[in-house]
Amino acid sequence: MSLTAANAGQLLSLMECGDASAVDVTQACLDRIAAHDDQIGAFIHVDAAHALAQAERVDARRTAGASLGSLAGLPVAVKDILCTHDQPTTCASRMLRDFHPPYDADTISRLRAADAVILGKTNLDEFAMGSSVENSAMQPTRNPWDITRTPGGSSGGSAAAVAAGMCPLAVGTDTGGSIRQPASFCGVVGLKPTYGRVSRYGLIAYASSLDQTGPLANDVRGAARLLQAIAGHDPRDATSVQVDVPDYTARLETPIADLRIGIPREYFSEGLSDDVAECVREAIDVLRSLGAQTVDISLPHLRYSVAAYYLIAPSEASSNLARYDGVHYGFRADTFDDMIDMYCTGRGAALGAEVKRRIMLGTYALSAGYYDAYYLKALRVRRLIRQDFDRAFEAVDVIAGPVAPTAAFKLGQFVDDPLSMYLTDIYTIGANLAGIPGVSLPAGVTTDGLPVGLQLLATPFAEETLLRAGRMLERETTWHTRRATLES
Repeated sequence: MSLTAANAGQLLSLMECGDASAVDVTQACLDRIAAHDDQIGAFIHVDAAHALAQAERVDARRTAGASLGSLAGLPVAVKDILCTHDQPTTCASRMLRDFHPPYDADTISRLRAADAVILGKTNLDEFAMGSSVENSAMQPTRNPWDITRTPGGSSGGSAAAVAAGMCPLAVGTDTGGSIRQPASFCGVVGLKPTYGRVSRYGLIAYASSLDQTGPLANDVRGAARLLQAIAGHDPRDATSVQVDVPDYTARLETPIADLRIGIPREYFSEGLSDDVAECVREAIDVLRSLGAQTVDISLPHLRYSVAAYYLIAPSEASSNLARYDGVHYGFRADTFDDMIDMYCTGRGAALGAEVKRRIMLGTYALSAGYYDAYYLKALRVRRLIRQDFDRAFEAVDVIAGPVAPTAAFKLGQFVDDPLSMYLTDIYTIGANLAGIPGVSLPAGVTTDGLPVGLQLLATPFAEETLLRAGRMLERETTWHTRRATLES
């Protein structure tokens, strides 16, 4: 078995029985990155020497019979929006091109405690604002299944790295679908946890009430194992919820005959491609064949989710990104007339067009005379959307549907049409507004051979249910075993 085609569980078994070492696995991933990342552009920064040193330490401790963490020797790629004290953290922006954080994000600390091998930092849309990674100031990322297409965004670098066999596990963040949409486009598993399940400490904020860190993997068990490692209460994050973290791998093989699956009529309407609809319906049929009951439901306010999101998220971004003024840190222009000119010139030069668009939109929505009409009304709609989900979950255990209206679209297709780009998130945004968990699972391919994901949503802190349903789908299908073929 090729080490770069193996999943996390297989790699752990190989290392534990001595058929491969952590150094072997890490070197195989690094070789894969060296051979193909010029073509894919998944990584912004790779620290080969440090990764191999981590792997050597794991091997030494394993040989000595020492206790090891749950990810011992597994290579992990990290979205470059999480602070790492020993690697740059750029958010794919010129604003932070030279930023080296003095501390680790909580997620990074937990990865280190689990003895993961951190390969490097992956590409994203600048400050996580985008759905295609075309907004990165560093480089575009290409979909390993078809390099003329996007891997999705904003966690496209992490999803592409897993899909391309450069790592078995990766960390992404999800503000409006930024884990699930890339997972769907790249044919991997991607899970957005409940808001508050994973600490946001050290996650550079885009929209603080929506951002959540989560796992990407090439199978459900790998995603469960990674979520287990990074979840948990953190007193440094005021939004971190103090609830027990279950063993996400313990009940993966439990049948789903007791599961009630809600099918929202709003998910299968105008705008959904026939290919995607067919794959999603067939995946739901598989779950039904395993004994799950399907129930028709409605989420009537979901049609307002995109409008509400693109007022709430930019408003929070306007506030969060105000700190990048070139004084304490961040890009500063070489020449300027006064302090105001320094702010304007520096931010104008260092921030990309999409980030500027969202900052201006958010600033407008928060301004005097418009706050009530736009931002406050969007918050009220957000509450209605959450109530829709609450009512639905009184009748069902999970909600199933598509992740995106289409499979991966062409690079450049929506560059000059931001509204159409925003609408690609129409099925994922609701989960962020409601704060509930969601997962994208490989569920088929289009007639063009592009991956399609099935989205499952659940009540807060019911990630275990999502993973169990996902594992049952995996047992009956082979979509998660298929790998992208890269040109040599």
